[in-house]
Amino acid sequence: MSKTITMLCPEAGRTDTAGLRGFDADALVECVADVAQPWWRRRACAEALAGRVPERGAGALIACVRNTGDVSEVRIALLRLLADRAELLPWLRHEDRQQDSAYGMAEAFLKARGALGDLTAAGALATLAFSPWRHRRETGEAGLDELVERYGAGAVLAELGGARPEDRSIGVRLRERAGEDVTDALADPDPGVAYRAQALLTDPERLRGYLAQAPTEQAKLWAVYALHRLTGDVAETRKLYEELGRPRVEVAGLDEEPRAAIVHEYGQWCEERSDPRWRIEALCTEPPTAADPAERLLRATAALTAAGLAPKPPVSCGEAHRQGDGTYDVIGYGENGAEVHISTLGRFAADQDDDPDVRRALEAAGFRWIDRAVGSVRVTGLGVYYFGHRDPLDVHTLLFYWQD
Repeated sequence: MSKTITMLCPEAGRTDTAGLRGFDADALVECVADVAQPWWRRRACAEALAGRVPERGAGALIACVRNTGDVSEVRIALLRLLADRAELLPWLRHEDRQQDSAYGMAEAFLKARGALGDLTAAGALATLAFSPWRHRRETGEAGLDELVERYGAGAVLAELGGARPEDRSIGVRLRERAGEDVTDALADPDPGVAYRAQALLTDPERLRGYLAQAPTEQAKLWAVYALHRLTGDVAETRKLYEELGRPRVEVAGLDEEPRAAIVHEYGQWCEERSDPRWRIEALCTEPPTAADPAERLLRATAALTAAGLAPKPPVSCGEAHRQGDGTYDVIGYGENGAEVHISTLGRFAADQDDDPDVRRALEAAGFRWIDRAVGSVRVTGLGVYYFGHRDPLDVHTLLFYWQD
């Protein structure tokens, strides 16, 4: 008995890919166009049509792409499939496409315009390629690569100019792909561009030579960071850091104890557009002395008990939120659902209500209370991912961080 499309794709995640690719193309088109079919089956059928869209079925597939009420996953798969259909370009360029807020569609429209040779999409694709989100960055780069293949890098760069950081970032990428040395881009005033440039560098000796002539402190720091990435030589990195005068971002109101905890938790893994001084400080300074988290929680619980505050057993912030993880544990106390947070990054404690009894008990037990004045200090230049954003956060959020 011959297999049907339903048999080849019976449920989400179970697809006989080879079977669908050998299936009748007209039947696949009919399945894709049938909105009564589940979206995952329609998408699988669209992918199975790669390189063999029957001309008589193209109109139905284009109609699905244009149907703003259809499922994004299907429309995106079809845009990839129909990347050679020039008749789609006027529709893709229409201003109404900018109003289509369905998930993933804006990126898919831009990538399709790149595939169809729309040079006017270069600016928006460059913005996409500068995104910190990997899937958006790769989509933007793919669209730009299509334009470069068609028109050459010079034409694309001429369309972009160089006023925006994202344009310069693409320039660095294209220059490096052409075999050019992009060490000079370490001096770019935008840290995101400099970060992308350092990630492309592969020659330690060239970086050592550049250090003597780098025009700015930031450029020198990026060279040191790239050199460390390539060699892992901590001694050399620290020597260069000392020669540069141990530069660091000064933050008013941030003293050394919480600063050290924050630097060594976030400095090396901060976001691309962070000030490079945070990265180098994390590499070149000693981390805080490690403490036993279990002992710290026992001590906090004992102090709260002695103060008559009836503490509950500690739980991690992930357990307290029932998902995710972070940098603190939670101790509930009393009968009104109050809780105190104990940081895993050091002897830091905080209470949303700033309860004076809790504060006195924990300070007497050796904890450092993070009050509103200290907790509200924003740690400038240090981008940390937090619920979809990558901006500098305040001290409280960094010491008591949770992410689902």
